[in-house]
Amino acid sequence: MAEYIAEAELAQLVKPQHHIFIPGSSGEPSAFMSALLREPNRTQHAHILTSYVPGINKLDIDRFHPTAAVSGLFMQPGLHDAQRDERYRFLPVTYAGFVRHIRENVELDLTVLQVSPPDEEGLCSLGPAVEFVPTVIGRSRSILALVNQRTPRVSGAATVPYSRFDYVCEVDSPLPQYVTPLDDSSISVARHVASLIDDGSTVQIGLGRVPAALCLQLKDRRNLRFHSGMLSDGFVDLAAAGAIDESLIHACCVLVGSESLYGWAAEFEALQVVGCEVTHDLQTLAGKDRFISVNSALEVDLFGQCNLEHADGRSISGPGGAPDFARGARLSNGGRSIVALSATHSAGTGSRVVPQLSERSIATLSRVDVDYIVTEFGVARLVGASVHERAKALIDVAAPAFREGLSRSWREIAGYL
Repeated sequence: MAEYIAEAELAQLVKPQHHIFIPGSSGEPSAFMSALLREPNRTQHAHILTSYVPGINKLDIDRFHPTAAVSGLFMQPGLHDAQRDERYRFLPVTYAGFVRHIRENVELDLTVLQVSPPDEEGLCSLGPAVEFVPTVIGRSRSILALVNQRTPRVSGAATVPYSRFDYVCEVDSPLPQYVTPLDDSSISVARHVASLIDDGSTVQIGLGRVPAALCLQLKDRRNLRFHSGMLSDGFVDLAAAGAIDESLIHACCVLVGSESLYGWAAEFEALQVVGCEVTHDLQTLAGKDRFISVNSALEVDLFGQCNLEHADGRSISGPGGAPDFARGARLSNGGRSIVALSATHSAGTGSRVVPQLSERSIATLSRVDVDYIVTEFGVARLVGASVHERAKALIDVAAPAFREGLSRSWREIAGYL
């Protein structure tokens, strides 16, 4: 029998030395986090493991007790000092790697979930965010469920029996929302990406301007299938346009977007929200014919290596699920691994296509993980190309102002190959 906990008393469940899991994205248990921040001494020597996502979940780590240690999958602005002080532990693993890490290395005292009210069978839906919960609950000694009136019962989402909870708190918390404004560059990039996606393909997209713009460009496709990490409002638009094959089940581990997205998902029966042990499993991905992975990057070098994590030498994100999906697409029969990015940054003063990744950059995707690089200036086909052919193709999709310099740099690099 679950013990009822008042919202004002949530922080009392955290004891010194406790290991706690806190999910992120649209499953963020905001009432629990607010309670911890009101009583920072409760986090003394606590070990918090979280899947908070930059741009969706703000991690206010400086409000925890200074002896608390937080481990996560992404860097965020404001965490650099905490990382240097070892109060924040950035784990450079993919989503599939994190599933394995949980299974093999993690033991938890408390897992915090946000769920819908139970149905007549006593099952609570995880709603728009499942991600690592199916794996985590098997590694946790106790479970706190925040039963949120605003968490939709998504018909295809994973559920947890009410009887599985050790503690229950009823809350009324708004879900995180994510809205992406479009710009001309993203629309141009998306138009080129769309040329690589045929009817009947299985598609993975992430969050951001290019994925949002891509959904607009794919409205005239038919029988598209989606197997993704995160999906947003663009998926709704595609369904309304008749671009999606509704005779099949589409899958993601998270839905995050507008409030209307959450309401729509509760009625759309051709969608499953499942755990990352399913969505990011390499064998599952490789087994899907014509699986097309579309990821973004901060920069790409002339070898085809892609940096998804560092800007100006500073860590601002993490690998997420991009390497999992890129490798799955490379192994898929007829699959394509695509990286899409604007050709410039800083209002056109810097090129995202560079001769070599800088000393303080990270190659999140190796050159063997990518088939196509796409910018607003076109498509660089890397699959089947030699080292020199790759470099030429990449120079051709760089911004015109930088092509001469890139060509000159490549001639110097090629002299040592």
